[in-house]
Amino acid sequence: MTTLPAKLQKERVALVLIDMQEKFRPLIFEMSAVIAGCSRLVRFCERLGIPMLVTEHYPRGLGPTISELRALFPRFEPLEKITFSCGGDSNFRTTITEWNRDQIILCGIETHVCVYQTAFDLLADGYQVTVAPDGVSSRSPHDREISLAHMRQLGVQIMSVEMILFEILKKAKTEDFKAVSDILKE
Repeated sequence: MTTLPAKLQKERVALVLIDMQEKFRPLIFEMSAVIAGCSRLVRFCERLGIPMLVTEHYPRGLGPTISELRALFPRFEPLEKITFSCGGDSNFRTTITEWNRDQIILCGIETHVCVYQTAFDLLADGYQVTVAPDGVSSRSPHDREISLAHMRQLGVQIMSVEMILFEILKKAKTEDFKAVSDILKE
């Protein structure tokens, strides 16, 4: 019998937006859909007070976070990294430890490099990891699909953005539901 992971809970969850940088924009498969998925997650978490962290991989070479996503943060303070896995960065590890959250949602790029390696390291550290397939991609659809399948085998929850939002909310007719109802209708 397989042990089921806990349902995502507002008090336990945090979001990590990985390397959604300008230089990748023309290179990533279905980038506009990835931006839309990431945008929904960021706006949802912002309104519900769920902690979020944005990473930028070597921004001097790859540019800043995509402007549409940057604009969603009241205070935009990305974590610069050079490791492919966010888990390889000591500032990242310190931040997620300080959150005292054990459920981490990942979105961003590239699925088969930074997202995958981060998911792997978080799982190894005992976190419950969820990846939104409509919030991640790679330059190649093939690499995206293989990495999602491999992460699923490792125990990462693969859930659509909409599944994530509704699982965190649990029910309608609450203040949280009202606060994000426009996002749910997208």
